[in-house]
Amino acid sequence: MSARYPSLISLSVLLWLAGCGETPRTPEKAKEPPKPPEPISAQSAFHQMYVYARSWAPDAVPLRLASVELEEVPCKAGKCGAWEAVFVSPKLGRARRITYSVVEAQGSLHKGVFAGLEETWVGPRGQASPFPVAAFKVDATAAYETAMKKGADYAKKHPDLPVTFLLEKTPRFPNPAWRVIWGRSVSTSGYSIFVDASTGEYLATAR
Repeated sequence: MSARYPSLISLSVLLWLAGCGETPRTPEKAKEPPKPPEPISAQSAFHQMYVYARSWAPDAVPLRLASVELEEVPCKAGKCGAWEAVFVSPKLGRARRITYSVVEAQGSLHKGVFAGLEETWVGPRGQASPFPVAAFKVDATAAYETAMKKGADYAKKHPDLPVTFLLEKTPRFPNPAWRVIWGRSVSTSGYSIFVDASTGEYLATAR
């Protein structure tokens, strides 16, 4: 009987050593679902488009900047899912539309920076004229806050109206100005507020 005990002890030691040699398995972390795309500020989108514009034409200057309404990523407090800018090159006599979108969308909107075809440009047509980038100091988020304070009563009466943003330099004001529009466009809107894009000051209300 005594001869069996060493064998049992040896077997126990071997099993213990084998258990010590195994690397403990760490539980795999569950993959987090991808975050939904978020709207981007006008200045953030603009600067990315401006980098491309300067690679196209070193003298490129902005003529217009506007928000683009997306069902996938609606505008919120001055940030939007896509923005569209028009840059002009006086030296080349050309204009180019450039967009920035946080998602791939219908039409000609592509995720990131996307440039359209060049067009002839012989100078300002209509009221809008090119403006220096340095004059664009106030983001649409700040313009939205100012517009909401001035247009609080109208906003309360029309909570479902989309808010659209347009940045232009016109003879009406000395600096480029944001036009915060209640509606999808200037032509279909019955109310909008102008905010100075250099100082952030309230300028006027259009009805």
